[in-house]
Order: sequence, then C-alpha cells, then structure tokens
Amino acid sequence: MFYRPRLDRHGLPHNPFNAIVGPRPIGWISSLSPDGVANLAPFSFFNGVSYTPPQVIFSGGARPHEKNAPWDPKDSVANVEATGEFVCNIATWDLREQMNLTSAEGPPDLDEFDFAGLTKAPSELVAPPRVAESPIHLECRLVQTVPLKAWEGYGHNTLVIGEVVGIHIDERVLTDGLVDYAKLRPIARLGYRGDYTVVDETFEMIRPSWP
Repeated sequence: MFYRPRLDRHGLPHNPFNAIVGPRPIGWISSLSPDGVANLAPFSFFNGVSYTPPQVIFSGGARPHEKNAPWDPKDSVANVEATGEFVCNIATWDLREQMNLTSAEGPPDLDEFDFAGLTKAPSELVAPPRVAESPIHLECRLVQTVPLKAWEGYGHNTLVIGEVVGIHIDERVLTDGLVDYAKLRPIARLGYRGDYTVVDETFEMIRPSWP
C-alpha cells in the first residue's frame, strides 16, 4: 500500500506512523510551573541528539489535538519555556503503571507525582524534582524551543532541546561500570493506543573501522 499523509486516508484501523517509527524511548519529563506545581509526563517523541554537550530533545503537541479547536501547549512544554529547566527520568518495567498514569491529560494544577504515588527527590542543579523510584535521571537546562509547522487548523508541536547538566545513575543498574539493560529494563513505545516493549536482551556489533 501507499498513501500520502497530508492528502489520503490510510484506510487502516489506526494510524500506522506511530507503529512504524519504533520502538521509541520514553522521556519521562518532570518540570515545575512558574507557581511551583510539579508536573510529570511521558513523551515518546524523545531522544538524545549530541555528545558535546550532551543534549536531549522531546516534542509536545497541542491539546486538544482537534482541527480548528482552540488549543494550548502541553503543560510540560509551557513549564519548560517558562522556567528553562526539566528532568528526564528513565521509565522502566517496574514503573510502567505509574508512567501510564502520568500520561493522563489532567488539569495544569495536578501534581502527577502525588497522582501516581511517586516520590519526589531533589535535583542537584535544577529546580524540578526527580522521580526517586527511577534509576536514572538527566537534569536539563533549556537550550531552545522550536515550533514545528502544523497542518492548517491544527496547533503546532514544539520541539524542546535541553542540555544535560547532571546525570544520576543508581549503581544497582551497573555491571562492570556499564549500564546493564537486563537490570535497567527500560520500556519503549511501539505505537497505536497502548503498545509498548521492554528492553532486557541486547546484542553487540562493533562498528567497523575504515582501512
């Protein structure tokens, strides 16, 4: 089959784009509103994008995502743009239910840490709290936000770029000084309404050197 997303209907039960680009790592983003309300939400449009300095990105869409409807940016995006800071907490198999709870589109004054029964841990270099139960955290400062072009009538997604200024790693997920995925068991988004996978098996391929 072939279809043009802008012009054609794919004719399938659900949008296949979400399933094709996957698995996608989950950025479990904690932030603070200007009034100090903690927010926590998972984003599967997330990844690391550079080493020097280490930077991550996540993309948050408008809500509601309906054509010609008045819209607002997602709370995480609004908070980061207002305060310039966020934390990426790694979502794991053991935290899958709590992560899913924080995906609900609650009101801006909802503290998702309390809603999901999670513990706030203070960060070292930024104001937003960390998820204490998560084994790895990336403390980030905003580099820039980029509004992404949207189809006519829809609110735009916002690409958030953050520099990683601090990294926390629970030594229980290390083996011989390396992050051990069998211990970490991070989860990733596959697509459709609620399909995920868990990473607990890996294989190694060394990049070849050019003669």
